[in-house]
Amino acid sequence: MKDPKALRWPIGIALSFVLIIGLIYMTIVVSLDYPIEPSDRNMLYYHEYDKNVNDIILKKIAFDKKYDFTYVGKPISATKTQIKYKLINKYGKAIDNAVVKALITRPNENDYDIVLDNPKAVDGVYTFKSVSLPKEGRWNIIASVRLGDELRFLNLKADTRNPNTFEY
Repeated sequence: MKDPKALRWPIGIALSFVLIIGLIYMTIVVSLDYPIEPSDRNMLYYHEYDKNVNDIILKKIAFDKKYDFTYVGKPISATKTQIKYKLINKYGKAIDNAVVKALITRPNENDYDIVLDNPKAVDGVYTFKSVSLPKEGRWNIIASVRLGDELRFLNLKADTRNPNTFEY
């Protein structure tokens, strides 16, 4: 008859394999219930952003040499938030013929995304229709402005609970 102490290592290794396989299975099952949210950095999925990052940076530099694009709206609130941007050239002349789009999104959550387009442009101020935000808290405001081949993104971070929290 074999010594029972000699069987400890083979049984321990076998139980470890069973435990590891069980944990792998559990990880897969849990991950199917909680999918990864796609990134929306600069209104692009991260694969597209990573692939074109150099072009995006060069377009931003070219745009900034000719134009100033700034947020001129009030701090966001849960009700009647109105997003406004101002676009002028370096000589102070208002530009009204750009294509401006905005996205209001919560960090790490795409369920509440609000896409804004077709703003009214008067004297270089692009005003989007007012919207009500579905939740209080942190929000990202991502805008894109395209003028010919030049492209610029502007990312803002705001909080409806504290109007002084506003980051460029």
